[in-house]
Amino acid sequence: MKPIKVTHIISGLSTGGAEMMLYKLLSQYNQSYKISEHTVISLSNGDDYLKNKIDKLIVPVSTIGLDIKSPSSFINLTRLGRIIRNNKPDLIQGWMYHGNLISILTARFVSPQIPVIWNVRHSLDDIKKEKASTRLVINLNRVLSSKVDGIIYNSRISRLQHEGYGFSPHNARVIPNGIDTEVFIIAKEKGRKLRKELNIPESALVVGHVARLHPMKNHAGLIAAGCRVLEEHSQVHFMLVGRDVTQKNTSLASRIPDQFKAHFHLLGERHDLPAIYNALDIFCLPSSWGESWPNVLGEALSCGVPCLATGVGDSKAIVDQAGLVVPPEDLEGL
Repeated sequence: MKPIKVTHIISGLSTGGAEMMLYKLLSQYNQSYKISEHTVISLSNGDDYLKNKIDKLIVPVSTIGLDIKSPSSFINLTRLGRIIRNNKPDLIQGWMYHGNLISILTARFVSPQIPVIWNVRHSLDDIKKEKASTRLVINLNRVLSSKVDGIIYNSRISRLQHEGYGFSPHNARVIPNGIDTEVFIIAKEKGRKLRKELNIPESALVVGHVARLHPMKNHAGLIAAGCRVLEEHSQVHFMLVGRDVTQKNTSLASRIPDQFKAHFHLLGERHDLPAIYNALDIFCLPSSWGESWPNVLGEALSCGVPCLATGVGDSKAIVDQAGLVVPPEDLEGL
């Protein structure tokens, strides 16, 4: 049978949850299936980490260099059209709001017959919390949602919220994220080694957080709650991992009082997450909004780490009996 040609259009290839799910999807198809061929179009330039990993799968990747803050960069959409024409895909898969918007506009301009499937990986607790440009793109998604051939959500809450906001329910499907349980395993020796490298005492209770620096991830709330805890429990340490989460980032590091700085380990972006999780006693995801099906909760649980999360997206259903869930932005509860 002739393979189905799928072109994925995604906002970028940094190491976010959606981007990692695309990589995992491509790696499984590359290893196991011959019924489809895949190409990836990244709308923005930037982090090459995932691009390099996808390249190793022998999956073609094109970058467009689209910058929403620079209207002149939209001329690059003509290149996108040429790529689509050359690829002649049987299906276009959009990823996230910007990728979804560009996928339907490009497909309808190049060839109205190409089916387009959207991939929504964000919850919609309160659209007012999003940036003005993101709100505009979400609203354009809502208007155009009836024009696509189907919508995939990665959480039940996300589907309910988006359809309640006016997204078309036609051919909608919920496909939760998947966790590789052969990679994210209980391996406490890796955790002990990392604790030793960071000079964390064996007797310490370590709370961890993995997320890029963004207001919705609520690093400020976690630090504030952590300082409250340290006032009464001096044996606790906090391990924060993610892009821009470093001591050099003064906007973040300055939130930590001097007397507690030794208890907060700001490790930046890392790619040894199984070791990170295994160094923890508790994983904490204090997000204020936006989470849909957080990969990090599934990864931590797969490593045997109990979780404390805020009730955003499907977090409550994921954690279930393996931890605790508090309301978002409830500092006292956290």
